[in-house]
Amino acid sequence: MPAENALLAAGIGAVVCGPTAYVLGPWLMRRIPEPVLDEGETKTSYASLAGRRAAYWCGGLAAGAGALLGWLLGLDAVLPAWLVLAVAGAVLGYIDARTRYLPSVIIWPTYLVVAVGLLGAALATGEWGSLRRAAIAGVIGFGVFYVLWFAFPRGVGFGDVRLSGLLGLALGWLGWGQFVSGLYGGFFLGAVVGIALIVGRVMTRKQMVPFGPFMLVGALGGVLLGMPLERLYAG
Repeated sequence: MPAENALLAAGIGAVVCGPTAYVLGPWLMRRIPEPVLDEGETKTSYASLAGRRAAYWCGGLAAGAGALLGWLLGLDAVLPAWLVLAVAGAVLGYIDARTRYLPSVIIWPTYLVVAVGLLGAALATGEWGSLRRAAIAGVIGFGVFYVLWFAFPRGVGFGDVRLSGLLGLALGWLGWGQFVSGLYGGFFLGAVVGIALIVGRVMTRKQMVPFGPFMLVGALGGVLLGMPLERLYAG
């Protein structure tokens, strides 16, 4: 990929994603319905987050992610799908970090938009094998995290299960190396940080670490490192 294409795509990613998340993040937070909580459970309301601080965080995170994705993917047909995920991921990551909830009303529509983006990429490039791999990876990611949620509900929230399928879908298009390193690398990163916080007595075993931000960072790491790691594994 020519360097100028990478620079152009990085600029497009930052300019498109940053302002979009800056505006969309607080707008969504004011309108997301609150989940039904178990008895004795509390959470910060979504609407109370919808201020200037949220706008800056969402916009900044999305701009950074969009620039990185543009640099890594260039003017590839799959870039629009990843930029959509960068915007949604910035908003979801901020919400999860503040509330420990990943709203399904954001995740499910993002599935649809990313899937349409991948379909468009397949139509434009003829890479139907990548689309098939993306679908399989999405199912595998969702299924594995579903088993983890079923076995360890205090450690993995169902929002993480929904997010795993979405990230698996996007990562799977790029390759199995990106899928494995991106999805499960993020999970283990969150587990390591959670254990460190418990050991350091910053939190207790009964508290749930918000895995969403770690999963999203892991996905970016998968885009960056997935191919080199796959080549290294292959010898």
